[in-house]
Amino acid sequence: MKIEEIRALYDKEQRLEIEYASARREIAGPVVRLVGLHERRSCVIHSRLEDGDVTSVIHEQVTYFGNLGHDFEWKVYSHDPPPDLPEQLQARGFEAEETEAIMVLDLHQLSRELVSPMDHQVRRIVSRDQLADVIAVHSAISRDDGFELEDRLGRELDERPEQTSIYVAYVDNEPASAAWINLDPRSQFASLWGGSTVSQHRRRGLYTSLVAARAQEARRRGFRYLTADARNTSRPILERLGLKVMTHATAMNWRANSPAARQI
Repeated sequence: MKIEEIRALYDKEQRLEIEYASARREIAGPVVRLVGLHERRSCVIHSRLEDGDVTSVIHEQVTYFGNLGHDFEWKVYSHDPPPDLPEQLQARGFEAEETEAIMVLDLHQLSRELVSPMDHQVRRIVSRDQLADVIAVHSAISRDDGFELEDRLGRELDERPEQTSIYVAYVDNEPASAAWINLDPRSQFASLWGGSTVSQHRRRGLYTSLVAARAQEARRRGFRYLTADARNTSRPILERLGLKVMTHATAMNWRANSPAARQI
């Protein structure tokens, strides 16, 4: 299958039809929304706009989420029309995050590194009380206490344990890197998330070991493709492991309490 065909399938299964336990999927004309059920945080995961509709559709989404009191992310993919949508969102007060490469791997073609035995101790986290090791990694590299992440991953383990697999890599029995994978049985795509490593343990292959653990599980469970949203730090590693760039995406963030929101 050509990369354009895989991308079209990705749009269908991972954007138009995707569902999460923590969100309600809504189709609102030319956009698909994921409305947070437990947090005041939501997302526009898919949009396909005509030039003349952009202003009104943006206003509709800002008003809708504003009435809910939600911050929201509008995830804009480089192949979404119109091509200047990020600039139009920015002009209306949205803040852009770093653009990421959306990468894909055919699981029928795993590289030697991804099928070889792992060089590090990697464990799967299967219950909420084991999440302390994930949060230890998160807190070591982030300024927040990880409460929201722990709550979200805990709910996913409680409500859909077959769809979320969480892994931690250890060095001298201490948690050093953590990552997870979404495995929606209705999709041919398994998606990689996380992949954070404590600074003193970087460049040891821990990230690769976690990709391998998740890729092997996805293939065992019958998924065809593996996807990842890659920043510049992880993209070279993923390319070396065989993943290819399918498109790019930029998260455009709207803050409910921003100056722009107060003008609506």
